[in-house]
Amino acid sequence: MDDRRKVPRKRVLKEGKIVYADGLRVLDCTIRDISPDGARLLIANTVGLPDSFQLYEKSSGTLYPCSIAWRQANSIGVHFEGPATSIHDAANKRYARLKFS
Repeated sequence: MDDRRKVPRKRVLKEGKIVYADGLRVLDCTIRDISPDGARLLIANTVGLPDSFQLYEKSSGTLYPCSIAWRQANSIGVHFEGPATSIHDAANKRYARLKFS
């Protein structure tokens, strides 16, 4: 299989959350690999998942704006749509409760 990524991804095993509907909907996920441009996420089911959302990486408290690049039954590839921000930034106040979940 050809790898069409411009930047190689680093293998990781991190807990994450897919956050959408302005923080009202949250799905648990596992981040399996990551690069400055995107990531591969494992989730229970991709049905009903919106095309764009925030990815919360729990160990660092980082939020990444994402769009889905590809879908499979239990995994998705995402492209980061802008700079990552901290959950502690004032602009992310509505997501602050996630760090306790």
